[in-house]
Amino acid sequence: MGAMSVRTQSSEPPESSGAPHRAGFACFVGRPNAGKSTLTNALVGQKVAITANQPQTTRHTVRGIVHRPDAQLILVDTPGLHKPRTLLGERLNDVVRATWAEVDVIGFCLPANEKLGPGDRFIAKELASIKRTPKIAIVTKTDLVDSKALAEQLIAIDQLGKELGFEWAEIVPVSAVGDTQVDLLADLLVPLIPEGPALYPEGDLTDEPEQVMVAELIREAALEGVRDELPHSIAVVVEEMLPREDRPADKPLLDIHAFVYIERPSQKGIVIGPKGKRLKEVGIKSRKQIEALLGTPVFLDLHVKVAKDWQRDPRQLRKLGF
Repeated sequence: MGAMSVRTQSSEPPESSGAPHRAGFACFVGRPNAGKSTLTNALVGQKVAITANQPQTTRHTVRGIVHRPDAQLILVDTPGLHKPRTLLGERLNDVVRATWAEVDVIGFCLPANEKLGPGDRFIAKELASIKRTPKIAIVTKTDLVDSKALAEQLIAIDQLGKELGFEWAEIVPVSAVGDTQVDLLADLLVPLIPEGPALYPEGDLTDEPEQVMVAELIREAALEGVRDELPHSIAVVVEEMLPREDRPADKPLLDIHAFVYIERPSQKGIVIGPKGKRLKEVGIKSRKQIEALLGTPVFLDLHVKVAKDWQRDPRQLRKLGF
């Protein structure tokens, strides 16, 4: 095998406008919490995927779109792949594999500050079975380690590919937090996608239906203070989003009615908080973000409901959009 190529500074400048335009799909994979959503947001330059310090909060394929003069890169953010423990887990894994088979390039995110573990191996093995799609190893969170530790991680990742019988198209260290190398990453992804015209209009940053994104923002705010007590047992369904009728055109108001579902009655008090204080905070916080996302004032009506053991019940899962 030849020497390992690791990019550390920007590659050649984009070619003159004579180069063909490219458009295609990339997806980031990695253990939960490997930095996938943060990277998506850094590339797109707007908060589209949901970032949380708790693994497994991205449940929908959120696409961020990177518009460049020479290319349009559509990022498909699959949920973290993990060994399934519940029905929900198995559904997630099916979603992941289906997505991998359809994209043009896969970026495998590996945090610089954690040694490769069984979870990474599990994913790399799955990747090895998808032969045609080029794979880039993206070493995230490089701001947390020194150069020696980073070098060791790069070598370990190169070895992992060799062991499983495939070659990484690139190995790129990035820090989305420090914004290091994020543009370089886009430069490396672009040549791996097919030639073609843009697939989405210039203004689009995500094709996720607005209701789903609104639900995710509410869910993120609801999880904020209660992660330890309720890591995953919150689902949010937006029942309706309607413009308020009697408003003048220059002062619109959007009514949003949403339900926060939990699994057990005992969790209701946790989400609502003493005298409804916590639910109120959730409303205020998510409303601000929803207004920023939709660009219009919002009246948010939130209710907490119990959906017994929804993570294990296929009927409830369907109703809650999984």
